[in-house]
Amino acid sequence: MAKITFVDSTGTQRSANAENGATVMETAIRNSIPGIEAECGGACACATCHVYVDEAWSAAVGSAAPMEEDMLDFAFDVRPNSRLSCQIKVSDALDGLVVHTPARQA
Repeated sequence: MAKITFVDSTGTQRSANAENGATVMETAIRNSIPGIEAECGGACACATCHVYVDEAWSAAVGSAAPMEEDMLDFAFDVRPNSRLSCQIKVSDALDGLVVHTPARQA
């Protein structure tokens, strides 16, 4: 089990325990984390679970696949560290992961 910290646009931090194999988005929804809407339910068909991966975690999380990159075109304020949280699978290697939610979702 990994612990993930979600930081909203005001700087408020919320931490949640995540099950291995779940996604960061599923963890956010299960723990009522604000700022993650997840309208498509994790199908990589919208950009409402957009997050910014903390720079210290970029290598561990990896880069976006082409389909995810296409969906990020619909997100607001995309940055080099932008990812869709539905595409980040939780593992023990992500224990301590920090992601930031944007001020608004697509």
